[in-house]
Amino acid sequence: MGVVKVHGVAASPYVATVLLCLEEAGAAYEVAPLDMAAREQRTQPHLARNPFGKIPAFEDGDLVLFESRAISRYVLRKYGGGDLLREGDLAEAAAVDAWVEAEAHQFHPAVAPIVRQCLIEPLIGGARDQRVVDESVGKLRAVLEVYEARLSQSAYLAGDSLSLADLAHVGFTRYLMATEYAALVEEHPSVRAWWERLAARPAVRKVTALMPVDFGIKSPPQPQSG
Repeated sequence: MGVVKVHGVAASPYVATVLLCLEEAGAAYEVAPLDMAAREQRTQPHLARNPFGKIPAFEDGDLVLFESRAISRYVLRKYGGGDLLREGDLAEAAAVDAWVEAEAHQFHPAVAPIVRQCLIEPLIGGARDQRVVDESVGKLRAVLEVYEARLSQSAYLAGDSLSLADLAHVGFTRYLMATEYAALVEEHPSVRAWWERLAARPAVRKVTALMPVDFGIKSPPQPQSG
């Protein structure tokens, strides 16, 4: 079986979701890095792989895919991974789908601006917009209250074993935990225990080790005093 190729940077939370699925499935892969600072993702040949100029893009032989959640489902369907989609049971598969959608439409819109403002903006010479952070913190706290209720009933989001629904949260949670807003997770005991279970998995340890808090971005030069 050949090695699949993931185009992007391993520090990206979106790329991380795909890498986690590949690791859990035991599939051979390579990461083909792009120069994001030079906006290589907006040029050919990457636009032929992902017409929206985003990462990741994925190649498996002649098959080319984009969108991390679609890629992840493909990986798990083809390479296995302990039935992380629960496709043998209609109700369980629907539960996985529901929590993957919750990540996309509830968790991600709340957490991504916090990560952007607290970690990325300072790295690229920008200033944190605390208004955006405060608004997003309120939204994320409300989301995590729902998660707390769910995770007080089961070890993982879609039931008592790991699924794609959990893996889809790892990338941004890893970076959230590197900010002062890690307390949002810590103040919800069931969410905290869930994150600790995820973080202890070998696949998660391996992938998050490729996700430095500086995203591999060189800080902008500081002005020199005269």
